[in-house]
Amino acid sequence: MIYNIRGKQVMLDSDLARLYGCKNGTKEINQAVRNNLDKFPERYCFKLNNFELDIFWSKFLTKKNMIEKRGGKYHNPTVFTEQGIYMLATILKTKQATLTTIKIMDTFVSMRKFINENKEIFKRVIEIENETDYIKNTLIEHDIKIEELFNKFDNKENLLSKLFFNGEIYDAYSLLVDIIRKANEEIIIICFMIDS
Repeated sequence: MIYNIRGKQVMLDSDLARLYGCKNGTKEINQAVRNNLDKFPERYCFKLNNFELDIFWSKFLTKKNMIEKRGGKYHNPTVFTEQGIYMLATILKTKQATLTTIKIMDTFVSMRKFINENKEIFKRVIEIENETDYIKNTLIEHDIKIEELFNKFDNKENLLSKLFFNGEIYDAYSLLVDIIRKANEEIIIICFMIDS
């Protein structure tokens, strides 16, 4: 339930409402924030904009799931940072909110420790992803060039492979003359024996 948004680790208001046992769901959480705006600067909590929400849905949730969590009425969710979660617990002041906040804080600390201890692995994973993207893009460019090459031929069905045996020089020469006559602008010869 901890997501990375705007470079911050955050939790959704709907998840917090469920964990804190809020009877009115996100309404209770968002009301607490509205009543205490001075305690919730943007570094503590913020609403997702539509662009962030689209990305979030595509990665984690479905719109239906989000609407159901919000009682059938759709609003962009508010997300809370670690400090915002702690501040929220001090305002809600229920035993369940306090116990849940302690567990959430412990989870944030564990996540930071895990990320710090494995930063070299994460760095290598990112490098591998970048290398994979480079290879993928290179292959796409390669495919485009090959497609362009084949599109230069008027009739792809005229592309043929022909095998000539020793002594069939006239047949080979005759085929080559036919190919040259059919060319409109240029001739591309692909020969795998060129190095031999």
